[in-house]
Amino acid sequence: MTSQKPVALVVGASRGIGRQVAVDLARNGYAVVVAAKSITDPSKLSDKTPSPKSHESTITTVVREIVSAGGEAHPVHVDVRSEESVNALVAKTIAKYGRLDVLVYNSGAIWWASVANTPLKRFQLMQRVNPEGLYAVIQAALPHLRPHGRIVVVSPPIYSRFFRGKTAYAMGKIGMSVLTQGLAMDFKREGLKDMAITSIWPAVAIESAATEQFTKKNPDEEKDLRKPTIFSDAILGILRSPADKVNGELVLDEDFLRERCGVTDFSKYSVVPGSNPRRIMPMKLPNLTVAEQDDEGQRVDSSARSKL
Repeated sequence: MTSQKPVALVVGASRGIGRQVAVDLARNGYAVVVAAKSITDPSKLSDKTPSPKSHESTITTVVREIVSAGGEAHPVHVDVRSEESVNALVAKTIAKYGRLDVLVYNSGAIWWASVANTPLKRFQLMQRVNPEGLYAVIQAALPHLRPHGRIVVVSPPIYSRFFRGKTAYAMGKIGMSVLTQGLAMDFKREGLKDMAITSIWPAVAIESAATEQFTKKNPDEEKDLRKPTIFSDAILGILRSPADKVNGELVLDEDFLRERCGVTDFSKYSVVPGSNPRRIMPMKLPNLTVAEQDDEGQRVDSSARSKL
């Protein structure tokens, strides 16, 4: 049976930003498939809703939270490093709801250190979860998203300072942004005017399990954090925008809300009331296009050649 509601698949939705995106999509009329590795045995659930920053927050608890609030959600365990697991995730989504309208990819592995201090195993893990996981999920989901689906990727704008001190991590995250811009070009070339893929990144650090490591040692650092609701509000703004206005865009949450959604007061997003969180992203980002942007030259399609 096909859902009467639009269906959103949120990958990496067990805690933090992903949980907030899933919760707010459900509040705004979506049936949400909540996907991640973290899962809880229903028989061991406590009555208390866990902190969204804790490891007790899982796809099981997020779905319970959504359903308790009157929304519609379904949990699916996934390991994005496994093609079989990813394919099963999409198959279960279609089996449950009969459609897929929105894909949000929030899964991520992180290790910020110099090249010398990043072991190969850490590098490989980040590549498998970040660009490879995204690629696998998109490949599996694309047939069901056509011809009007939306994809939102948590990855940054492309600029040189991002590489500093976290090169191995940056290689994967920038790769995700390259996928965003390249797939957007595919959509345009194929005439898919109602499809769009957009990358989004925070302009100011967002409260999460990762930031809690620092704020526990220095609670004063909370004044430089925002609530994850700024991210989910920006994603909702992206989904409400015409496809051609956001396809291939690499946006920052604050800037998108200000420039595209008319938001002028960001105080409600501050973790510490009355604080003015420090911006961590540049105010101006480079334009990556060239004068010959639309010149493809003699285009070669390796997939066509392989069939000969």
